[in-house]
Amino acid sequence: MHKSGKIVFAVALLLATGSVFAQEPLDGAYVKTTTKEKEIVPYDYVREADVFWAKRIWRIIDVREKQNLPFKYPQQPLAQIIHTAAKNGELTVYDPSVVDADQFKTVLTVDDVKKLGTKVDTVMQVNPVTLEEEQVIQKNDLTWDKIVKYRVKEDWFFDEKNSVMIARIIGVAPIMEDYDATGNYRGDMTMYWVYYPDLRPILAKYEVFNPKNDAVRLSWEDLFEARMFESYIYKESNVYDRNIQEYATGMDALLESDRVKNDVFIFEHDLWNY
Repeated sequence: MHKSGKIVFAVALLLATGSVFAQEPLDGAYVKTTTKEKEIVPYDYVREADVFWAKRIWRIIDVREKQNLPFKYPQQPLAQIIHTAAKNGELTVYDPSVVDADQFKTVLTVDDVKKLGTKVDTVMQVNPVTLEEEQVIQKNDLTWDKIVKYRVKEDWFFDEKNSVMIARIIGVAPIMEDYDATGNYRGDMTMYWVYYPDLRPILAKYEVFNPKNDAVRLSWEDLFEARMFESYIYKESNVYDRNIQEYATGMDALLESDRVKNDVFIFEHDLWNY
């Protein structure tokens, strides 16, 4: 064998055995690239003239329900994906404190987003050395386990041209549990609203945990589009623009939520003859 041929063979042998370059450890038996390379499928164009019935609905997804446990998967919860994109300026988020918060008009700055969930409180503690009570500054950073719910704004409409009922998500809002300096629960706080069409390309790049098959990992965008979550309705479009909780409580509120859901189902069912 020629000298140059021997050199090429030796280099190829070393590369094949991994003796030259140390490879970065691979967390798995194979490289997963499907989700990272995935692109979203654009929605079909819908003409206003083809929509003869529509209903706007607001829902709440509670991540503590069994079907919604993937939302709080510790390695990468949905809250972390959304908030990281908002802090990096990749995603525009909207102020939830204004009256028309879910109409995506008042933008929150990146600096405002970074401050969300981080609080500095002053508490009284006993000094273990002097045994005297003194003020201590306590900083509480945002942790993903505090985000336990999501608001979802969506439109349901019937496309007369294609004879199909369609549900389109318009916006998503993470809800964080709010506690005072002593750890007492004060209520839920909506962090911000996100325009869902802007969020879709980001969600398509991240996998969601599949409890039944690790080889088939859907993206977060797949989960929302396939509606693989459990939720309850807290508002429908109405002349008073009020939530269900404003005129019904307890079991009555749950029954009213089911009534709204059932009305949509019955409307679609009655469109067909059997």
